[in-house]
Amino acid sequence: MEKDRCKPKDCNFLCMRICPRVKMGDETITVNKEENKPVISEGLCSGCGICIKKCPYEAIHIINLPEEIGEPVHQYGKNGFRIYNLPTPKPGVVGIVGCNGIGKTTALSILSGSIKPNLGENADWSEIIERFRGNEIQNYLEKLSQGNVKAVYKPQHVDRIAKHVKGTVKALLEKGDETGELKNVVKNLDLENALDKDINALSGGELQRVAIAAALTKNADIYLLDEPSSYLDVKERLNVARAVRSLKDKYIMVVEHDLVVLDYLSDYVHVIFGVRGAYGIVSNIKSVRVGINEYLAGFLKSENMRFRDEIKFDVRSPKETKKRKKLVEYPALEKTLGNFKLKTINGVIYLEQTLGILGPNATGKTTFVKMLAGVLKPDDTELELGVRVSYKPQYIPTSNATVKSLGLKNNLAEHFGIIHLADSKINTLSGGELQRVAISDCLSKDADIYLLDEPSAYLDVEERLSLGKFLRRFAVENKKSVLVVDHDLLLVDYLSDGLMVFSGVSGVNGTASGSLSLKEGMNKFLREMGVTFRRDPDSGRPRANKPDSVKDREQKDSGDYYYVG
Repeated sequence: MEKDRCKPKDCNFLCMRICPRVKMGDETITVNKEENKPVISEGLCSGCGICIKKCPYEAIHIINLPEEIGEPVHQYGKNGFRIYNLPTPKPGVVGIVGCNGIGKTTALSILSGSIKPNLGENADWSEIIERFRGNEIQNYLEKLSQGNVKAVYKPQHVDRIAKHVKGTVKALLEKGDETGELKNVVKNLDLENALDKDINALSGGELQRVAIAAALTKNADIYLLDEPSSYLDVKERLNVARAVRSLKDKYIMVVEHDLVVLDYLSDYVHVIFGVRGAYGIVSNIKSVRVGINEYLAGFLKSENMRFRDEIKFDVRSPKETKKRKKLVEYPALEKTLGNFKLKTINGVIYLEQTLGILGPNATGKTTFVKMLAGVLKPDDTELELGVRVSYKPQYIPTSNATVKSLGLKNNLAEHFGIIHLADSKINTLSGGELQRVAISDCLSKDADIYLLDEPSAYLDVEERLSLGKFLRRFAVENKKSVLVVDHDLLLVDYLSDGLMVFSGVSGVNGTASGSLSLKEGMNKFLREMGVTFRRDPDSGRPRANKPDSVKDREQKDSGDYYYVG
């Protein structure tokens, strides 16, 4: 049962009223008096599936698990989510990858000691340790049970930090510094300009880097970092990866949805698979390349387990612009906002194009798409595109209205998995739900150009790549143009057949290229980042070369920071 979806006040316990076993007098479904929500007896349920089909909120799942999985390591109450197996802490960086609602944060919470695993019921530590006897994690759990593990946990939702912490960044970090390495960490994370700011005045990206700095300057046995790349641009993500890897002889675990960052950062990987919101199974530990490739393939070789269809990366040659039909041309644009100034050259948007937009934070990407959308007016220039534009902003406005009032197209609501949210109020949605609703709303409008600003925020790996595939198909099938601003290089590579690259000094000035080919644009962008990429020979995905590796030096010498084939 997904209790947050279950609304018995609205459906009047429909599952109980239609259950054949209840009609026969069995207590297959009862009511939890404290929560006033239904509870299904897993022993009495026949698995007929009627309640699943009839539940208007898609709150019930009936899943027959294979017997060899055994008992869960932890379960959240009757009919609640359960996790099987645990990730293995090892010296170095262990990455964890999996979709949202599959148990990644639960796994970190268990390893940090904030959740004691209950083995499905109410186990004591001796039973827990016995469960893992002979496994590599046994010694870790023994130390954890004795209180001999000092864990530092960087939470997923850094936007909530300002509600609990007051004062300046400098005072906060100096107070918590246990290593004496604060100056180096601040420099590596490019936080010098934020030190004198008050915590409640920080942007999302600054809050993320402050939270990471606070974690890395603690003396701990294990560092647990939950989604450290959120709100950060590509350069900042790579800086964070380097800062984390600078911790020597430590146990580090990282949950991350940006596969480029996960690959660049990790030594090993665990894949967590299962059914979102129902159960998660932690795979065996794997080398980072093998783990990510098996995750994309949807098949874990050592477990002999297929958990979904393969996600393929097509190594595509870009279409020649000569063969394309121009949709609209726009002039050189300028815009001054306070102390910031943006200048772009004139450009062309083509039909059936998916154009990726890359660049550091605060160099004008959002300002540019706002001008195209008509939300901002350029300085001293009339911008009349003469076409219809639909715009999904970076920061999505919320209201008391219901999702159903937006009039989303059914095929979009179905594709993005939000049909069950129809009666939900927009201001009650989670970050991922709100993002998927906003994308559906943007694409539901009748327009010629669709502008999506950071659509990957709050989405997991599978949702991001599914979005990229959908946008490519949407542009071609509907003869539309789609422009996407994002910091996830894997997503931008996956969806784009052209690139715009923004450069400049964050918060001071920005310049933008015109529409470049994917290869030309990536080479320009990565040269500015000082990072080279190669293609994985098995999956076709882009992989960042380790700094100063043989491949890195070769590609920098040749000027090939990125290549399509």
